[in-house]
Amino acid sequence: MSGKRVYDIEDRLIDFAVRIIKLAESLPKTLTGKHVSSQILRSGTSPAPNYGEAHGAESNPDFIHKMKICLKELRETRVWLIIISKSMLKPENKIELLLKENEELISIFVASIKTAKENRLKEERRRNERMSNHES
Repeated sequence: MSGKRVYDIEDRLIDFAVRIIKLAESLPKTLTGKHVSSQILRSGTSPAPNYGEAHGAESNPDFIHKMKICLKELRETRVWLIIISKSMLKPENKIELLLKENEELISIFVASIKTAKENRLKEERRRNERMSNHES
């Protein structure tokens, strides 16, 4: 492993939320700016606490459901970031960095949900095999 700090996903989500908060605070105090700020604050800060809830999930299906909520919020945030970059903030490099992190987080959640679903199917197959063996 290199000397780089390895980020835990929760740390990345918290850092992302903080960056979203700072972005929202920098938006114009117009009617539109306030609306967009409110929307991106909701979607961009919710993945971190929802991820925490996912780790307290009561079952694999509950975990998948909570992870899907995180993914949904990240996708919504992506749209708001694009709207901001096209209508409100120049230069766009601050937004581009947030969009890049947002895309990486989306990819991580897509992969995690896929893995969790595969694990659930494997567990169901094992359970069904055990039940079949007991019935024979």
